[in-house]
Amino acid sequence: QVQLVESGGGLVQAGGSLRLSCTVVGPALDQYAIAWFRRASGKDPEGVSCTSRTGSSTYYLDSVKGRFTISRDNAKNTVHLQMNSLKPEDTAVYYCTADLQCRRNPGSVDIWGQGTRVTVSS
Repeated sequence: QVQLVESGGGLVQAGGSLRLSCTVVGPALDQYAIAWFRRASGKDPEGVSCTSRTGSSTYYLDSVKGRFTISRDNAKNTVHLQMNSLKPEDTAVYYCTADLQCRRNPGSVDIWGQGTRVTVSS
């Protein structure tokens, strides 16, 4: 059974940076497309970024393009989400997910991590 362990959330001022990490415990990382979703208070979850199984394709939410970068470290079974130039509207709980392919609809994803909170102060 696969488990996803997230880390790296916290409190940061606007303009700052954080790096989220998602470690896959169990099967090899290259069996999964890994996506990050986020859920802000009172809002529906939205997909932030995704990397395909091979890492050859990556996807970003329009509002984070140019600021966030997703990367895979297959040797460590870990995916990172580097978040730069953070804005207060990035404040949310961020969830790592695993699936066979990148999916736009969070309701279609079966495997979720526990979430890590990101708070960006203005």
